[in-house]
Amino acid sequence: MAPALQLPTPSETIITDASSESNNVTITGKIYTRVRLATKSDLSHIYQLFYQIHEYHNYTHLYKATESSLANLLFKENPLPLFYGPSILILEVSPTPFNEPKHTMNGGFKPVLTMFDLKFPVVEGQVEEFQSKYDDKSDVYIAGYVLFYANYSCFNDKPGLYLESLYLRESYRKLGMGKLLFGTVSSIAANNGFVSLEEIVAVWNKKAYDLYVNMGLEIFDEFRYGKLHGENLQKYADKNGAN
Repeated sequence: MAPALQLPTPSETIITDASSESNNVTITGKIYTRVRLATKSDLSHIYQLFYQIHEYHNYTHLYKATESSLANLLFKENPLPLFYGPSILILEVSPTPFNEPKHTMNGGFKPVLTMFDLKFPVVEGQVEEFQSKYDDKSDVYIAGYVLFYANYSCFNDKPGLYLESLYLRESYRKLGMGKLLFGTVSSIAANNGFVSLEEIVAVWNKKAYDLYVNMGLEIFDEFRYGKLHGENLQKYADKNGAN
């Protein structure tokens, strides 16, 4: 089921101008966006975006993924039902409008189209690296992603969604696109019978923290995030054998 977002209507009186110089594209006036389910054509971009979010958190020394391992994780031959396994929404931007999708794509999700009026120019400085390979529209660039999957709790009678990470490339921050991605996943949860949307919020990232809280996320101070990993996890390997 497509997310029921209230999206702004593009104004015909504002002209979007895009100019290319030194392998850069500068977008002024307004910028068009499309949120869609990732496909195998996005693997190289997903790999780069995952690296960038590790870099943002100073965790590049922990980045072990390859495009092959990501393909095995995200695009299995026999996938779980839509949104239950690891699911990625790709955020694309363009200086020109996207065609309105005529039907749902990729197993039941209709791409979400909107437009943002720009208060300042946006420069795409990695045209070749992040040019979308999704369709024949040539002036489309990958701006970010959100990764989520179903989770379960004995306290609820239905599954929820867990938002693992949401990331925007630097050029596309402070434009409202984080709200767009978070709102799209929230709509997926609400429209498809999931009981909640949960995530871990970094308290040091005040802008992201405030964004999520302002959009309705409730922070539970009585719980602490715990993680068993590395050597502390591996020491249990021999105790239970292959179980």
